[in-house]
Amino acid sequence: MHLFETLIVLHVIAGLTGLIAFWGPIVTRKGARNHRKWGRAACYGFMVAGALAVAMALLSLYGPEERIPSVTDRALFDGLFGWMMLYLGLLTIGFADYGLSVVKHARDPVALRHPRYQLVILAVVVSALYCGYYGLDIGQPLMIAVAALGVIAMGIQQLFIWRSTPPSPRAYVGEHFRALVGMGISAYTAFMSVGLIRWVPEEVFNPLIWAGPSVVGVSLIIGFTLKANRKRQSVQAS
Repeated sequence: MHLFETLIVLHVIAGLTGLIAFWGPIVTRKGARNHRKWGRAACYGFMVAGALAVAMALLSLYGPEERIPSVTDRALFDGLFGWMMLYLGLLTIGFADYGLSVVKHARDPVALRHPRYQLVILAVVVSALYCGYYGLDIGQPLMIAVAALGVIAMGIQQLFIWRSTPPSPRAYVGEHFRALVGMGISAYTAFMSVGLIRWVPEEVFNPLIWAGPSVVGVSLIIGFTLKANRKRQSVQAS
C-alpha cells in the first residue's frame, strides 16, 4: 500500500473516532467522568486526523503522483486538497488544543500566552490567510468564507487570552464549549466537503453541504449561551 493510501486509512480511523466521540460530551453531564472521557477521545481523535490531513495535503501539493485524475482543474485541486485541507487540518488541531488547554489552565488563563499555545494559533491564522488568498486567486469564494471563519475564531480566542481584566472563575467553560464545537464544525466541514468530492464531485460546492455543520454548531453555541445566561440570572436573583 502506498504512503498516501495508508494515510487515508489512518485518517479515516482517527476521524471516525472523533466524529463519533464528539457527541459524547454534548449529551453527558458536564464535568462528569464520562464527559471528560468522551471529550478527550474526540479531541485526540480529531487532532490525529488533523495532523494526517496536513500530511496528505502536503503530499497532494508536492508529491510526485497526480491525485484524483477525475479533477482536471489542477488549480482547483490544489486549492481543495492542498491549501484548504492543510488549513482545515490545522484549524481542527487548533480548536482541540485550545479546548483542552483552556480547561487545563482554568485558574491561570495567562498561561495561554505561552509561545507553545500562541504558535498553534499563529499556524492556523497563517494557513487561513493563505487559503483565503488562494481562493481569491482562483475565484472560489467558499474557500475565502471558510478561511474567514478561522481567522475570526482565533481572534475571539486571543481576546480571551489577552484581556486586561481577569475573567470570572467560570469564564473558561464558554471558551471550552465554543472551541470544541468549533472543532466539530471544522472536522465535519472537512469530511463533508473535501471528502465528499471523492464520491460525488458534482456536489462539492453545494452550499448546503458547507453550511450544514456551521448551522448545527452555531445553534449549539447559541443554545449553550442562552442556557448559561438564564442560569446566571437565576443565581443573581436568588
